Amino acid sequence: MSESQAAPSGAPRIKEVFPYLRVHDAAAAIDFYIQVFGARERFRLVEPGGRIGHAELDIGPSVLMLSDEYPEFSCLAPPSVGGVASSIHLHVDDADALAARAVAAGAVMLRPPTDEFYGERSCKIRDPFGHEWMIGHEIERVTPEEMQRRYDAMFA
Repeated sequence: MSESQAAPSGAPRIKEVFPYLRVHDAAAAIDFYIQVFGARERFRLVEPGGRIGHAELDIGPSVLMLSDEYPEFSCLAPPSVGGVASSIHLHVDDADALAARAVAAGAVMLRPPTDEFYGERSCKIRDPFGHEWMIGHEIERVTPEEMQRRYDAMFA
């Protein structure tokens, strides 16, 4: 573990980080993520009334957790809070192809695939459940110093 990965003195070490999404209609969201992102469902916990209390999906090397809304516990989906303040970034082989697949399945293109200063071709979509996804693939390796130089040039 590098120094930048070490936990602060006395703090427990973080072993994993899991994005956890709240959605309207978790069953439909699971189907969408399987169809578009090639996710594999690990399991789901379903209440007798059908509400999904917890589900886990493998997306590439990561685990995505999700559930239906639980307003009684202040667990709300993006439409209930007027949007979302975060996004999930997927690094893929072909951003254009995955973006087209997502749009064909009902996602909205927020920013079309574009070659970016940081060496990635990327875009942003909003899935049918209100979550934003950045999708990109590498087009060139860019050092942090060169990235900063290009970033500065954008504001010159």
